[in-house]
Parts: sequence; structure tokens; C-alpha cells
Amino acid sequence: MEQQQQQFLQTINDLGDSLIKAGEQMQSNAMRYWFDAQRQALMAKDMTDAFAQMASQPELVQKFQAELQQSIDFSNAHAEIKTDRRFKDEAWQQPGFAELAAMYLNYSKATQKLFDSVENLDNQTKERVSFFVRQWLSAISPSNFMNSNPVVLNEIQNTGGINLFKGMQNYLDDLKRGNGFSNIKMTDLNAFKPGKNLAVTPGKVVFQNKLMQLIQYTATTAKVSKKPILIVPPWINKYYILDLKPENSLVKWLVDQGHTVFMISWVNPDRSHAQLDFSDYVEQGVLAAVDAIEEQTSGAPINALGYCLGGTLLGTTLAYMKAQGDTRIASATFFTTLLDFTYPGELGCFLSAEQLNILDQQMQSEGVLDGRALALAYNMLRENDLHWSYHVNNYLLGKEPPAFDLLYWNSDATNLPAAMHHFYLKNMYLENRLKDPGGIEIKGVAIDISKIDIPCYFLSAQKDHIALWESTYLGALKLSGNVTFVLAGSGHVAGVINPADSGKYSYFINDRLASTSSEWLQTAKEQSGSWWPNWNEWLNQDNPKVTARKPEKGSLTVLEDAPGSYVLKTLN
Repeated sequence: MEQQQQQFLQTINDLGDSLIKAGEQMQSNAMRYWFDAQRQALMAKDMTDAFAQMASQPELVQKFQAELQQSIDFSNAHAEIKTDRRFKDEAWQQPGFAELAAMYLNYSKATQKLFDSVENLDNQTKERVSFFVRQWLSAISPSNFMNSNPVVLNEIQNTGGINLFKGMQNYLDDLKRGNGFSNIKMTDLNAFKPGKNLAVTPGKVVFQNKLMQLIQYTATTAKVSKKPILIVPPWINKYYILDLKPENSLVKWLVDQGHTVFMISWVNPDRSHAQLDFSDYVEQGVLAAVDAIEEQTSGAPINALGYCLGGTLLGTTLAYMKAQGDTRIASATFFTTLLDFTYPGELGCFLSAEQLNILDQQMQSEGVLDGRALALAYNMLRENDLHWSYHVNNYLLGKEPPAFDLLYWNSDATNLPAAMHHFYLKNMYLENRLKDPGGIEIKGVAIDISKIDIPCYFLSAQKDHIALWESTYLGALKLSGNVTFVLAGSGHVAGVINPADSGKYSYFINDRLASTSSEWLQTAKEQSGSWWPNWNEWLNQDNPKVTARKPEKGSLTVLEDAPGSYVLKTLN
């Protein structure tokens, strides 16, 4: 017991040093773009404003101090820490470490509550302050440091310190692989490869330009639905999130249901693509794909699908086509898509006019935004699950993460052209212009999404931390056609990639749109299982069967087998 008490006292002493080092640790983990921008443009002003307001409300600080004093009661420490994944290991139940974890959790709660209670701050500033206070609190968790993590201390004792040697090697490997970015490895990167055990649904590349390749998948049924499906994936990740392994591939499932499926595979941009802007993604992306599909299918009307940013691009393109009298797309499906950015969620914490200026300077020097920086920003929306847990596992415990197809895809980052990304951040996230009639123009054409009058299917996810479903609902309300809104369980990816036979989660449907998302949910009906069959029924409305189409028998020349060469390009 005396040894444990001494160990606990030493841990408390070391914790002070660990807190100071937390900032250094964060700076060394791929903060080159986003978090440097936060430090320069966000923290200086917003945190200063927060502290200034706090100084004018001394009762808040007094209340904070009183709460901290009360939190020293560790009578429920063992029960409390078991609810937090960071402290789930039985080693945290040891005397001293249980109290340390409980003290940290109590301190975190009181601190977050203190900043959330500050008055006279606008909502946007308050959200950013709260977000970055949470980031700091997550960074200083005793679980993140060797001397204050009993699991790590036990591993050192069991391995004679070999875990620290392996952890340092993992860290150096990440630095080398990341070309200066310490993007933590979240899966076995040697376990997967597109075309080998991911993105293996048979098909052919039937068209390409400098921006994208178009894949047509090989039919598996004698008859197919007349209307082909065009999938517009987001350009910040590669398309094969929709074609992972056969058992969870949405592409394969659609093909097996009797659909002719076309997929856009975006190029992974480099400096030569720097001047590609948002209008190029409309013209050389979606519209070029529509042209190719029209030729390949003899003018069949198209059911289009956009996922996340791909949905934002699709909505913009549909408004452009409407203004031009172009009716080749018969219906549109939007997966977790923002058309109205009024509530951008925590991603909005990363962006202000000052931050955009900093990003512009960085992008202009390299021509692109390095995809690893953006991947880190997304991961920090769930910092403990997608960053710090791997920091502990890989660097402190010296272990390798397990093979996981979804996390391999998440790590397969893509760059973003400077001109396009500036337009997107400024006009969508920062100024929210897409929702306004004529708010943006594409090639001189005023964009008005309210003019979109074709049938639309919106699929959103309850726990989506990237595209809040309440905000995607606002976009659905903007359209003038017949809109079906469906709310799936889980999050931004798992809510979408939920195979029909998985039996996981559930979804909510409603025959009508209400004026608000909360009203819609109150009268919605919950259905068990995947939403995929519901969507397939919607796709097959007024969609007769025709003889299956073979990629090699169409008017377009087959260029190569799927998944194509564009998807294989990785970052240097």
C-alpha cells in the first residue's frame, strides 16, 4: 500500500509536467495546417474574448472553484471512471489511479461547464471556444501519458520497456509515411489494397478526363432497371467507401438488385490541378459523367446519387441543369448531404475569415491542401476515438492496430485543389450562399436549388458528427419537388454502409416533410434493419426492366478494368 501511495504521489507530480507537454504533443501530430490556423487565427481572439467575459463574471470562477472542491470526494471514483473508454481497463481501478482518473473527469466537467456558462459571447464564438476547450481537456487526459497511465506502466514492467522502443519506431514510421505529418496509423496498412481485397466489384473504366474516371459495373442479372444509377462520391476521400468488401459493398448490392451502376472516381490532385475550381467539378465531373452515360445507355434517364460533399456538388449541378433546361437526371438521392450550411456542426469551428486567409496562403504555396491535414481535422471531431486512443495503443503500448477496411479507407487520403477548396469553404461553410437563390454562380449561371423539382431521397444519420441531420433536413426543405426524407441510425459512414442483411440499427421514415426536423421525427415511424431495401423500392418506381447492359458492348471504349488507375494514386 505504501508503494502504491508513493507511486500515486509521483504520478501527481509527473502530471504537471505531462500537462505542459500536451501542447507539444498536439503540435507534433499533424497540426501543420488546421491546428496552426487555429492557434493563429482562432485561439488568440476567441479565447481572449472568453477570458475577458469570464473576468467580468467572477461568480463563474467562484462557482468553478467550489465545484472543484466538491469533486475531491472520490467515493464514487471506481464506478464513474468505468463509464469512460479511456479508463475501462481494470488497471485504472487500482488505488491512486482511480482517484487520478476521477479527478481528471471532474476537472474536465467543471472546466467545460465554466466556459459554457460564459455570457455575452455570440453562438459561433461560444461553439469554437467550447470545441477547443474540449480538445485541450482530451489532450491532457492522464491516459495519454506514460507516467500517469497504469496500463502503460504495467506493459513497461511486463516487456522490460520494449513497448516504448516499439512505440518510438511506430512514431517514426508515421512521420516517414506522412511526409512530415504524424498521421497516426489506425489500421494495418499492408492488409488492404483497392483492386485486390477492396473495390473488387467487376467493372470497366469507360470514360476519363483530367478530373475523374467513370466506372461502369458489370451486370449480374439478365434484366436491369432502365434508369442507370450515377454515383457522385465526395472528393475528400476515395470512392470505394461504397465498394469495400463484397459483403458490405453498396455497389455490389445495387448491381445484384438489377441496376446499371456508374461510379465517378476522382483524381487525387497535385500541383498541376491547382486551378481546378468548383465549376470544373460540375462541368468536367458530374456533367461529363452524364454525357458519357447518355451515350453509353442511348439516352436513358438517370437516377443520380451524391454522398456528402458529392451530394452538395450534385445539388449544385441539378440547379445548373434546371436553369439550362437539361432534364437528363430523373431523380436524385442525397446521402448525409448539406445544401444549407446554417448548422455546420463542429466542422464550423475550424473556419473563419482569418483561418481561410491562412489556409489560402498555405494552399497557394503548394497548389493543394494536403489531404492528411483535412483527415486530421475530421478525426479531431472524435478526438478520443480517432486520435488519442491510437496514440496510446501505438506509441505508448507499442502495439499495432488491427486490420479494418473502413479505417484503411479513412487513411487513404486525397488532396484538394486550392481554387476549388477555397470556393467551397468560402461560399458553402463560411457564407452559406448555396441555400440562397442566385447566391453562387457556375459558369455565369445563377444557382437556385429551390428550382430542383425532380423526386429526391434524403438519407441522413442520427449520430452524424460531420453533417448534422437537423441541418441536412434544412436542405431537404429547400427543394420544390417530391422529397422523401429517411433518418438512419449510427453515424456518417456506418449509417450509410449498413448492408441489407446486417440486421443492425434501424431507420425512421415519414410520409411527409414537417416544417422542422423535430416535428418530422415526432411523427416518423421507426423500421428495424437497413434502409437499403426501402431506397431500392423508391429507385424502382416508374423504372421498367430492359436487357442487361455490358460495358464492353456500349458506345464508349473500355479503357481499363475497375477500380481504375486514379483510385490507386496515393500521397507522397
